[in-house]
Amino acid sequence: MNQQPQVGDRMIKVGTFNLCNLAMPEQVFYEREAYSLEEYHLKRNWVAGQLDRMQADVVGFQEVFHPQALKEVLKQSQSCQGFQIAVVTPIERTPAVAIASRFPILEAKIIRDFPMAARLTMEGMPLPFTHFSRPILSARLQLTDTIECTVFVVHLKSKRPIMPEDADRSDPIEKAKGQAKSLILRTAEAIALRLLLMSVLQHRNHPVIVMGDLNDTGLAVTSQIIAGDIPHRNLEQDRKKALWDILLYNVKDIQARQSYADYYYTHIHNGHYEGLDHILVSQEFVTQNPRHIGRVIYVSVFNDHLIDETLSHEQIPRWQTDHGQVVASIELTA
Repeated sequence: MNQQPQVGDRMIKVGTFNLCNLAMPEQVFYEREAYSLEEYHLKRNWVAGQLDRMQADVVGFQEVFHPQALKEVLKQSQSCQGFQIAVVTPIERTPAVAIASRFPILEAKIIRDFPMAARLTMEGMPLPFTHFSRPILSARLQLTDTIECTVFVVHLKSKRPIMPEDADRSDPIEKAKGQAKSLILRTAEAIALRLLLMSVLQHRNHPVIVMGDLNDTGLAVTSQIIAGDIPHRNLEQDRKKALWDILLYNVKDIQARQSYADYYYTHIHNGHYEGLDHILVSQEFVTQNPRHIGRVIYVSVFNDHLIDETLSHEQIPRWQTDHGQVVASIELTA
């Protein structure tokens, strides 16, 4: 079992975990689905076992339908005893995000609406996207006596097409239109999240972590909107510093630069191995920043349970999750 971190502990581990519909037994989620009591116990025990493998001090969760189910999972996990939790209240049978932390949660905010400045217009016409499809969670944690950190737990819109109820879902054109709508919404969410991040990143020496299911790879436009653009090497130093101040760095890229190989994937769909689940850190946790207070030293991806169903007759059991978990180990240096 992990021990309660004390002042002077130098290592923290943060993780992200898409739970794939964590719900109480015999209670409907979405429109028709429900777990039997046996399936629920299998899911609770499996998730608790994964948490014990991860050994993370802070975990951001996605797809929580019932907060009570998450509490029971944490109680079952040996490594999560005594964790504090904050959960977004699920809306209309849609899954929500949550955070569990060994460190004190000083403040937790649920953010549903886009900031006004983030709302998109096209040719002067506003697009009808004004809020996150799944509200995000912002939590301020006390890592040590002297270090506070803001963590955002997010779950952006999936690639699943947005289609009217009366649409023909087998029509390839209607499906393409629906996928485009999902992409536009996910892009709008990325812009809104970026604006929220600016308020805690800009002109502050304050560590920030973003974790969750971005439903896109690290090089996708939406992911790059959230992280920001790395300044060109020929840019003046003062302008570089201003951009570094508002950048986020994907721990996947930090790990890749330290390794000879890159096997990062957290989801398999139609034979495509994709990294959809990410942890992004601000410059306070990046070695190249002379004023860093910590550094990412290792990234683990727990994806052994994923199955490529285009190659295998096996299927992921209903009570497991179809995503891998990501854990970043951060050594504090301040």
